[in-house]
Amino acid sequence: MTTVTILDGGMGRELERRGAPFKQPEWSALAMMEAPEIVKDVHKSFIEAGSRVITTNSYALVPFHIGEDVFKQRAFELAVDSAKVARQAVEETGKDVKVAGSLAPLFGSYRADLYQADRAEEIARPLITALAPHVDLWLNETQSLLAEALLMKKLVDELDGEKKPYWVSFTLEDAEPTTEPCLRSGETVVDAVKAMVAAGVDGILFNCCQPEIIADAITVTKQTLAALNKEMAIGAYANAFPPQPKDATANDGLDEVRADLTPESYLVWAEKWCELGATLIGGCCGIGPDHIKALAARL
Repeated sequence: MTTVTILDGGMGRELERRGAPFKQPEWSALAMMEAPEIVKDVHKSFIEAGSRVITTNSYALVPFHIGEDVFKQRAFELAVDSAKVARQAVEETGKDVKVAGSLAPLFGSYRADLYQADRAEEIARPLITALAPHVDLWLNETQSLLAEALLMKKLVDELDGEKKPYWVSFTLEDAEPTTEPCLRSGETVVDAVKAMVAAGVDGILFNCCQPEIIADAITVTKQTLAALNKEMAIGAYANAFPPQPKDATANDGLDEVRADLTPESYLVWAEKWCELGATLIGGCCGIGPDHIKALAARL
């Protein structure tokens, strides 16, 4: 029987639910600054629910969320703190849990059009350097654009001497139908898989998009890997948002969370992903510890 590794769920909405400091544009970074003990409690809740990989709360530690000045002054320190808090949560629960270093989109989620190639390395380097000594693996999340995902892999290869496992998770176009599964940049999943194989990543995942569109992406990934005669871990962790428009402005307010994605209904999607070959399963924005508990109990 295939072993499924249960990831955690969405940090930001769980922080908000618990009354942590939470507002735009700082989003989940604000709790890292003002209430790291609540961040640790969220990590522990996911671990107790069954997560065996938790992700550092470093997603929003980019100028897009915390501003240029705070980034220059505090990003390195806050990234170190995010890893240490996650590690403390693991130690305090006594569970066998890995800590993934979250490397987020450098210029905002969903918006491949905002990518600045000339600034990407300047923003990424301090975050990678801060996280590297403290994490067990890397999770480059919510990637909309192949150029950014490839740059991040190159920088981690350069800066992390331990050569830890490296997973890339892509967010899929879900605002309008596409003839085949695509990233939000319009690049195809087929091309993404080929590029990640060439770059030597250890896992390809799909996250922060609607669960309804992930199954096709997993199928295409399996087919593309088979055609290349390659094996690689495949994973999925959907969000609970409605479809996101192409001009989504992540800092203007909070998206509604779908009421229909209960732990039971989310499990139905996750079981389908597993049947198609996914072995890394968790949740993104709006997917909480109760969802993870349902996944862990069944998968």
